[in-house]
Amino acid sequence: MSISEIIIDLPIEHEKNIFGDFDVYVKIIEKTLNVTIIERNGEIKVVGNVDDVKKAKSVFQQLLELSKRGNTITEQQVNYTLSLSFEDKERAIVEIDKDLICHTINGKPIKPKTIGQKRYVDQMRKNMIVFGIGPAGTGKTYLAMAMGITAFKNDEVNKIILTRPAIEAGEKLGFLPGDLQSKVDPYLRPLYDALYQIMGPDAYIKNSEKGLIEVAPLAYMRGRTLDNAFIILDEAQNTTPAQMKMFLTRIGFGSKVVITGDLTQKDLPKGSVSGLDIALKVLGKIEDIGFSYLTSQDVVRHPLVQKIVKAYDAFEQKQKAFDDVTRKKKTTRIKKGIKAENIRSNRYEHR
Repeated sequence: MSISEIIIDLPIEHEKNIFGDFDVYVKIIEKTLNVTIIERNGEIKVVGNVDDVKKAKSVFQQLLELSKRGNTITEQQVNYTLSLSFEDKERAIVEIDKDLICHTINGKPIKPKTIGQKRYVDQMRKNMIVFGIGPAGTGKTYLAMAMGITAFKNDEVNKIILTRPAIEAGEKLGFLPGDLQSKVDPYLRPLYDALYQIMGPDAYIKNSEKGLIEVAPLAYMRGRTLDNAFIILDEAQNTTPAQMKMFLTRIGFGSKVVITGDLTQKDLPKGSVSGLDIALKVLGKIEDIGFSYLTSQDVVRHPLVQKIVKAYDAFEQKQKAFDDVTRKKKTTRIKKGIKAENIRSNRYEHR
């Protein structure tokens, strides 16, 4: 194994952003690529295996480019750039960063952060209906909200409609105090949070009072025709087949629809079929309907969330394999029992 070293110029004004607090990002790069990194007077010396040193150089170049564009480097960006380096796609992180959707009320840019998120955003631009499927933390609802608010501000639609089925996540909330709106608000809180962050509470209240922004449970959609609106159905895995069909047949002219869901987090009663599962099977070949499947690699929350999602995926796959083996053994035992019973019956008949 040949050892190589390389010198990388790093402007002092970008050093803290790329290194992270207490050099935490550098430590991640060293551990992941098995290299040694030494900083001296605006230069970085990287020592290690030839291929690993090349990867480290490319990672630093991409992070420097992001920093020059005014981005505050995050641990998610460092980890994602590293993961792309093993696929020789690390340049993709810079290309993704060019796609600006809008800014939050505080001026923070909202952009896709992974290849999966970029495809999801492109699907929303291209298609009338888009299904965004993936685990928690992949930005399904937040990016859809950003696209909806952008379309509203650009007069591409006349109103925004946000809805989700009012189903408890394992807890009974039916005896909450207050009027009907107070009772359903807890179910819709994640939608309000995203609205406030992107649009601001004052703008939301103003447009809501005019009827231009509507946040309501899915049941309120029945009997309506939704024209010239950007419609987001969140937590779609908790719809029944009848609810999903009802929702899809409300869509009118000039509307865009985004349906988000996590197939691993269903809160329906045991034995119930999810409307999202049925819709994915029924609508798969229809034009103007896009499907984006996000994975644990697209998680942009705390890095620990990505590890949790991966751990659950591995556990569920292992459990499924175990259940399949158990089912096969049970079937085999039943078949053997039937065969043995038939043999005994035949012997009895021949007596």
